[in-house]
Amino acid sequence: MFERTALPDGPRVISARLPGMRSLSAAVYVMVGSRGETREKSGLAHFMEHITFKGTHKLPTTREVSDAIEGVGGSSNAATDRETTVYWTRLPVREAELGIDVLAELTLRPLLRSEDIAHEREIIVDEIRSYRDEPAQYIYNVWDEAWFGDTPLGWEIAGDESSVRALTDDDIRDFWAASYRPSSMVVALAGDLAHEDAVALVERSFGHGDGVTPSYPPAAPGPVERMRLEHRHTAQAHVALGLSGLPRDHEDQWTLDLLNTVLGDGTSSRLFMRIREEEGLAYDVHSFQTDYADTGILQVYMGVDADDVAPAMRSVLAELARLRDELIPGAELERARNYTLGRLELRLEESRSMASFLGSQEALHDRVMTMDEVMDALRAVTADDIQTLAGRLFRDETLCAAVIGPNLESRSLEGALRLP
Repeated sequence: MFERTALPDGPRVISARLPGMRSLSAAVYVMVGSRGETREKSGLAHFMEHITFKGTHKLPTTREVSDAIEGVGGSSNAATDRETTVYWTRLPVREAELGIDVLAELTLRPLLRSEDIAHEREIIVDEIRSYRDEPAQYIYNVWDEAWFGDTPLGWEIAGDESSVRALTDDDIRDFWAASYRPSSMVVALAGDLAHEDAVALVERSFGHGDGVTPSYPPAAPGPVERMRLEHRHTAQAHVALGLSGLPRDHEDQWTLDLLNTVLGDGTSSRLFMRIREEEGLAYDVHSFQTDYADTGILQVYMGVDADDVAPAMRSVLAELARLRDELIPGAELERARNYTLGRLELRLEESRSMASFLGSQEALHDRVMTMDEVMDALRAVTADDIQTLAGRLFRDETLCAAVIGPNLESRSLEGALRLP
């Protein structure tokens, strides 16, 4: 399914050849994210991701950066996470050399001009403001603050206006010089390209250079606050309810994957059927998990009428209690298993998803699994495994809720935050 080469003092290259596919997707994972920042410099990793697109040595203007990929019909972008920053491109496989070279330019040869930094600072401030104007998105930041408190995992990835405005040109240049090194990168590729050709192109464009992967303090156990309310005159209330999950490479992660599918992933899930179809309390309700190197969380999101927040929360908690107290029927577990496997199989037919599947594993996990190994791991999960894990994770003391909306009564909501 894949081949892997670690270049000496250079990137790790992992690729999957997909015969007959006309697109190539390539992604560069830089092993740095917002989690290693201080409060004074929060938003630095995200700022770095932005400023690289303002110009590189070979492509000195934003127009030239955009035209390089779009000029052959491709697309490219980047994203900053807590523990990595990823740059990606998707373009015709015949343009493989161009795509890899542009990614190397962005990560290893940005110009970082003072005038560009000043200009982009205002763009990032506008981005932060726009994000805060979207309560369905901003609710996750409010929840993170309640759970993780005043720590890097509780801060916004983009930083806040004051921290972004305080970042100096030297802060950004020093961050790039220390973190954006070839040996601190993973390059993942998927398309009709031989692995040896991929390695040769990466070595030519990225070269060599040693670096130090940033470290960060361990995550403190949450929640810091049990309930966080933000009063706004919105048309509905936005609710994030969560509790402890599992660290990234925990042996029970596959069990948690299926538990989450049963709980709230898809229109056949328990939360969707109960809260939307039976009780009519929400248009959008779903669950998901987020995992980091040393901690994880399981969350539920729903958008409901402000008067229905407490009953909707009680319904979610009732479904958590049912997973804790009752075995999942065999037919329901098999449906969830087939849903999870099928979604993954279909997603991996796309070159970009395959590059992400391989690159994220190589960058963040202890090992890279093949699709067959993933399928075997999911097939090994039993109903007993899920109930045992639910009993271990679902406890009142780890419940945390955040709500954005009008006319919120903290006393009634805190009273509803109890497992049956």
